Amino acid sequence: MAPHINGFISLKRSLGYKYKKQETCLRNFDRFVLDQGYTSVGLTKEIADKWAENSHNAGLLTMYSKIAVVRQFAEHLRNQGISTYIPRLPKYPQDTFIPYIYSHQEINEIFRACDSLRMQQRNLDSCILIIPCIIRLLYGTGIRINEALSLLNKDVDIDAKCLTIRDSKNGKDRLVPISNSLTIVCLDYINQRNKIPLVGLDRESAHFFISLNGRPCKSKAVYNWFRKILTIANIPFIGNRKGPRLHDVRHSAACHSFVKLSDEGLDLYCSWPYLSTYLGHQSLEATEQYIRMTSQMYPELLKHTDHFSVEILPDIPSQIKNQQ
Repeated sequence: MAPHINGFISLKRSLGYKYKKQETCLRNFDRFVLDQGYTSVGLTKEIADKWAENSHNAGLLTMYSKIAVVRQFAEHLRNQGISTYIPRLPKYPQDTFIPYIYSHQEINEIFRACDSLRMQQRNLDSCILIIPCIIRLLYGTGIRINEALSLLNKDVDIDAKCLTIRDSKNGKDRLVPISNSLTIVCLDYINQRNKIPLVGLDRESAHFFISLNGRPCKSKAVYNWFRKILTIANIPFIGNRKGPRLHDVRHSAACHSFVKLSDEGLDLYCSWPYLSTYLGHQSLEATEQYIRMTSQMYPELLKHTDHFSVEILPDIPSQIKNQQ
């Protein structure tokens, strides 16, 4: 199936999709059908059912995704005139995941823990130098960890106090302003980083966040440091998808932003599109979950917004009411 799979992936990417995880899935599917001794191009119900059964060991959402990708590939084969069985999609799993929202006190404890980190032994692969800055950057901007680690020096404009996020999760570039205090944090990191005796650290094309040997940092290394930070900050790690996780810093930043907007007397629903753009969401529905979480944690915040929906429409004069 390799030529057809490669053609399908090329088609998807020509339409603007990254198709990286899906490529891995299709590679695994190709290996799976070969292991089953299957040599035909088109799918049969038997091989599709075996693939679905083989996917049951994964989580519900992962299982759904693996079946969905193979279904899309089967539809592609059919469009190419190849006789094939189209697998049925299982019911989309209900997402019951609830992000952990750090309190303002916990965020402060996390920052203090970042500043207290020390290396136990010499390790030039360590990314300890970036931790105080990158954790504050994640909270101060709400950007994703991979977006932060992908930043180049040219993407961090200290003078304009702005970050350029390139090729984000949704395949779009965006500008993210940073506050005065966060700018100072970035400047302090740059001063510390440039003390490393390596050539080319300040090149525009070089990564902004680097390990002690000058190489780009990996997200796994940041995750490992964050687990230690939670321990130092005395924030229990529950695990089993219940966090608290590094990505929950982004969730917390969004909820705390809504709280700040409310404290400043702004209508949360009018500012909703701005925050959605700032966070790099593809739709307003993706940002809506933060409104729900904020309303659950701070129910008093949304009470004063109830009257806004009434004031959107003008009053109807009494004589018109009577006529109606």
